[in-house]
Amino acid sequence: MTTRTITVVSAGLSQPSSTRLLGDRLAQAVRDDLLTQGVEAEVTVHELREHAHDITNAMLTGFAPAGLQPVIDDVVASDGLVVVTPIFTASYSGLFKSFFDVLDKEALAGKPVLLGATAGTARHSLALEHALRPMFAYLRAVVVPTAVFAASEDWGGIDGLSGALQSRITRAAGELSALVATRAATAPADPFALTTSFEELLSGSGS
Repeated sequence: MTTRTITVVSAGLSQPSSTRLLGDRLAQAVRDDLLTQGVEAEVTVHELREHAHDITNAMLTGFAPAGLQPVIDDVVASDGLVVVTPIFTASYSGLFKSFFDVLDKEALAGKPVLLGATAGTARHSLALEHALRPMFAYLRAVVVPTAVFAASEDWGGIDGLSGALQSRITRAAGELSALVATRAATAPADPFALTTSFEELLSGSGS
């Protein structure tokens, strides 16, 4: 059985967090769908709230602190991403945006991404289309057609989810798993690889 890696990035601020819960449900649905295609998924979840200070330091200095670098490495090396943010004032959270701002501008190019968001009211649902989707399009990620929004009223019903939310999760997960299963696995990064050529080093132009 082949193996792919899925990384969940959750920007929920509270604990427990409905944002993290949505990320977990999406990741499980992706894992289940991949298994039907003969692909095993290794899922890693990162909660950005645990790295808020390091993200701020990276924004200020231009360098990722030691505690944040493994998160960045997982995101860059993954075969697919599930990204989930709470919606504040009709857009993604500042913590969510800041994390993706510290990534290299080419880090997500061509990478399959599933978008998710949570809020207290369904009035915020369009933020997925007018805020998140344009951001990841700018980063040249391959965003699946179905984005998943969960309002407070979606948490209920059978298995803790409304039928409509479960349907969206299933559809979006199938779209992400289809992209991940048909792509070649992402090659692990070489920690000893030079990011600057010898010519650039000698000329002093490397940065």
